Amino acid sequence: MKFLSMLGVTALAAVLAQAAPSIASAKDLPAAITGQVTSDAEGAMEGVVVTAHKDGSIVSVSVTTDKTGHYAFPENRLEPGHYTLSIRAVGYDLAAPAATELAADDPVVVNLKLAPTKDLPAQLTNAEWMMSIPGTEEQKAFLLDCTSCHTMERIVLSTHDVNEWMQVISRMKGYGAVSQPIKPQPMLDRSRAGTPEQYRKAAEYLATINLSEVDHWAYALKTLPRPTGVSTRAIVTEYSLPRKTIEPHDIILDKDGNVWYTDFGEQFISKFDPKTLKLTEYPIKTFKPDAPVGLLSLEFDKEGQLWFDTMYQGAIGTLDPKTGAIKYYPLPPQWNDNTVQLNFVGLRHDVDGKVWTKSVGTADIFRLDLATGKWEKFHPTDALPPGHHYGIYQVISDSHNNLWLAEFDDGHLGKIDAKTLQVTWYAPPTPHARLRRMEIDNQDRITVTEYRGDKVAVFDPKTDKFTEYDLPPYTYPYRAEFDKNGDLWASTMSTDRVVRVDPKTGATAQFLMPSDTNMRTVAIDNRTAPVSFWVGSNHDHTLVKVEPLK
Repeated sequence: MKFLSMLGVTALAAVLAQAAPSIASAKDLPAAITGQVTSDAEGAMEGVVVTAHKDGSIVSVSVTTDKTGHYAFPENRLEPGHYTLSIRAVGYDLAAPAATELAADDPVVVNLKLAPTKDLPAQLTNAEWMMSIPGTEEQKAFLLDCTSCHTMERIVLSTHDVNEWMQVISRMKGYGAVSQPIKPQPMLDRSRAGTPEQYRKAAEYLATINLSEVDHWAYALKTLPRPTGVSTRAIVTEYSLPRKTIEPHDIILDKDGNVWYTDFGEQFISKFDPKTLKLTEYPIKTFKPDAPVGLLSLEFDKEGQLWFDTMYQGAIGTLDPKTGAIKYYPLPPQWNDNTVQLNFVGLRHDVDGKVWTKSVGTADIFRLDLATGKWEKFHPTDALPPGHHYGIYQVISDSHNNLWLAEFDDGHLGKIDAKTLQVTWYAPPTPHARLRRMEIDNQDRITVTEYRGDKVAVFDPKTDKFTEYDLPPYTYPYRAEFDKNGDLWASTMSTDRVVRVDPKTGATAQFLMPSDTNMRTVAIDNRTAPVSFWVGSNHDHTLVKVEPLK
């Protein structure tokens, strides 16, 4: 194991450690830094995210202004020191730099004046670009694949013509999903890049929305409204990670409150203690030196062991959180070729001693008998109508170790019976929904995000029926989960807003993050009151905790 003690461990750790589990009373605490945010255009401004960062610290704390433009940082969240203040409000920048010195038991008032931004395109989220660019939903749909690795701003600011776009798309399709602009990673399976000519239609569309023929876009830039009401009632804490290539993907919490995550950009599983600010990194073996590196899924099994995938490295594995011991299960050589991209593990081997996984590029499903080491291979998309390309995103096991599959390219929910191996597919009410991440409850009901459909669906295998819940437009949810109160939480890859839905009323809260997060998985902490929420900032190498105030 490699241990990294993160920089900036100060007395703030003690403050965080002493904070009560409940944060409901935070709004009633005396304020350390307070003030009002205004602009000439609007006067007092609601829904502006204000961030305080102490010099040298890895921690940033953010709050959002209320309807009077007022903001306040509770005194138990900021220790004495020098703080720089920043804001997020699309269309605006700070009129002048803002900073303050905070002394113990001596609150300060810092009023902030905002001015119209001179660079609106740099502030737009991917959702706002999707709102702004012309084109049909069908034309825009493939762009949802692009925003996993980078923002749409890179696309619309480019000057590529049709022929250049064909080459660019083919090159991008050849990069692994773990790629970043600062770290592109070509896949060994070059066939997945396709040929430039097959992307002509997409290239022709992209050449109409970028700067290949004009020096400015012919379309107006649209923005989402700032948060209002309950959506302004939250404290957001960001914990910076030590390298820009770290991408915290799957986030889970253990019983002690430690945050575990897979690194989507590097070959590590990591544990972060928010009380001490200590980061512990567990290096994961590289089986194929020339293949992309980075991990995706992470889950506890019934015995408390962590299971993970190695994606392009062709293995799954376990990590003992008590000892740090790691065990690997590589795919057998006859199937472990350059096409392999193993994602997810079906974890109810307590039923029959077998675990499931799948390979992205080929839509193959594999099952491993842990006692004998024997692997089996299946191809369940053969049971879907022919003539269409199908891809499987997540797999998950139910209480009988039957495997459930989220089909991503079109949108089907599938099942492989663990005993009979019969394959059954179900179509959700929303067509072409592109199912992504799933959760399963103790009644084997499946909660699955409809990535393209802007919805979350719950499938009841007892009735074979779907119940769908609408999310705000352009949410493009990655993963969703119900908390102990029955509220539904969703992470979004496009709006930088954590979404909470009341399924009974349909009312939503959207908590705006301080920076570009490109969220993936959610980790709900039901021990706090109100329920709090952890997510990885995949594009900004930070861990983020969201604490609603009510």
